[in-house]
Amino acid sequence: MADPRFFDRAGPFTLAELAARCGATLSVDADPALVLTDVAPLDQAGAGHLSFLDNRKYLEAFQASRAAACVVHPSLADKAPAGTALLLSTKPYRSYALCAQAFYPLPASTGRISAAAHVDPSARLGENVEVAAGAVIEAGAEIGPRTRIAANAVIGRHVRIGADSVIGACASLSHCLIGDRVVIYPGARIGQDGFGFAMDVAGHVRVPQMGRVIIEDDVEVGANSTIDRGAGPDTIIGRGTMIDNLVQIGHNVTLGAGCVIVAQSGISGSTKFDHHAVLAAQAGVAGHLSIGAGARIAAQSGVMRDVPPMTEVFGTPAQPKRQYFRQVAMMARLAKGKSGRGDEHDGNE
Repeated sequence: MADPRFFDRAGPFTLAELAARCGATLSVDADPALVLTDVAPLDQAGAGHLSFLDNRKYLEAFQASRAAACVVHPSLADKAPAGTALLLSTKPYRSYALCAQAFYPLPASTGRISAAAHVDPSARLGENVEVAAGAVIEAGAEIGPRTRIAANAVIGRHVRIGADSVIGACASLSHCLIGDRVVIYPGARIGQDGFGFAMDVAGHVRVPQMGRVIIEDDVEVGANSTIDRGAGPDTIIGRGTMIDNLVQIGHNVTLGAGCVIVAQSGISGSTKFDHHAVLAAQAGVAGHLSIGAGARIAAQSGVMRDVPPMTEVFGTPAQPKRQYFRQVAMMARLAKGKSGRGDEHDGNE
């Protein structure tokens, strides 16, 4: 249950309304008119609360829960406690997320422009744009309707941001075109120079970075993440991609639709990710590589060659899942063998 000092709750909603929002079906004995007032974890939920089960690890908590209603996979419906109304979904976590969004939508723009903000006269702001104190919007920038610009954010010259987007506090945007419903979290840096220079013992020579960053619709960029602009080609972040905090994306990188890039990972210049590829935490990808659609790169992996579509790779250098775990098992056997020989030697002494 969210702290009302920080989160504004919408609703209430009937069970039927939530089912329609999240694409679930009601269990046979569920009352469509049941009124729900909030969401809550299984072990904290009570009257009027909606919860969910997506992981069998929490089956006991589900069976003991006092939630009024729960989102659950149909295969687990028979495990529900008596009296709990069920929203049946083959994707319970997704359905729960949509219900939670109904109760806790993103705050709407107030449409207020603070007197302590600086908006260049040549900037174009759409209807109901919110600009907080200390924010700077430079010459020629375009901000779409209902977009919110938080405190001390800097929107550079001729940057374009679409409708219903959110730019977090102290973020800076330059040389970029941003789509609709994009969320850029506090401290993110979008469009700064790519790391490009010609190495020379007489002194490294900076290569001008003359591309842009293109961020398509429905993307999120986490706090303190950085996305460099292209050197000539653009850096492109595809529709619906989710980027965690503290991620570095180099110049000319292309991410396809629906990619997931997790915290503290880095992608070197000119590498291309096809749609719905996943890069887990603290993984690094070398430059000029191709990562196939649906590929999954495990945490702390180091990728030095192309990854085919729908492949899982692990380790440094990254290698296919089966090969990686075969190698791990072999190393474990070798280590055990050495340990055994050492014990026998000590005993003979």
